This record gives sequence, structure tokens and C-alpha cells, in this order.
Amino acid sequence: MSDSTDDQTRRVAELLKGERFGFLTTVMKDGRLASRPMTLQEVEFDGDLWFFAERDSNPVRHVTDSPQVNVGVGSGGTWVSLSGDAVVVTDAAKKRELWNSAVEAWFPQGPDDDGVVLLKVVADSAEYWDSPGGRLATAFSFVKAKVTGERIDGGENQKVDLS
Repeated sequence: MSDSTDDQTRRVAELLKGERFGFLTTVMKDGRLASRPMTLQEVEFDGDLWFFAERDSNPVRHVTDSPQVNVGVGSGGTWVSLSGDAVVVTDAAKKRELWNSAVEAWFPQGPDDDGVVLLKVVADSAEYWDSPGGRLATAFSFVKAKVTGERIDGGENQKVDLS
């Protein structure tokens, strides 16, 4: 990875830090898209995102049929869209490593249960939008644009190659 790519990956990691939920979009067998909120596991972002899922759930079936996914994460004035491929991970040690009390609320059977799996999203690209100051700054920028007739300052927008 080049320094520029490292810097861009670090920037995406900064924007993801502290985010708890993402919308995982998968491709169904008939080619339609399906999205659902999933809890992001707290790990240092290096291009991979991790989610717990039930082995017989729709997200797992979709990923098994077609690994292409997108994850959308956002709050306030920051939004991140990550695209890549997902794989189903059944490694018990990895499940125990990522296990926490929030996961236990959804999967009381514990990390060693075969019905509990991980979805690992290996992101190859990201795009983010970041408006420093959040919603208030965005609202102010919108009003300013309406008054002056100039284009709104939507903050920073960047496409990032993570591969």
C-alpha cells in the first residue's frame, strides 16, 4: 500500500470510528438488492468490516450466492459507503475474539454455537462525505446557498481505493 493509500485508509477508519451500525446491502438470487441494519464489530478498520449473523439468515444466503456487498454507515454530517466482497467465516477463535455483550443479546447461544457465523466484508473501495460541524453546519450551508444563489458547500467528498 502506498503512503497515499495508507492515509486514505486511515481517513476512512477515522470516519468509521465509534459507528455502531451499518446497512449491509447484498444481492439476492434474482439480482435484486436487499439492505438491512447490522451491528459493526469494534475492530480497527484495515479495509475489513465484521458482522455476526445466523448461519441460516438471508444475509448469509445472499453472500453465499453472490459475494458482492455494500455497507453504508453514517450519522450527523458524515457518511461512508464501502463496496467489496463478503465471506462467511466460521472460525470459532475469531468469533470468541469479537464476542461482546451486545452480540450476546442477539445470540444468547454463545460464540461456539455452529448457528452463529461471521460475515467478513473485504472492502475494495469507499466513498465518504464529511461535513465538519454535522447537521447544524450543513443546515447553515444550505441556507447560505439559498440566500447567495451559490452551490451548497457539502463538505469533503472523496473516493478511496482500498485494494
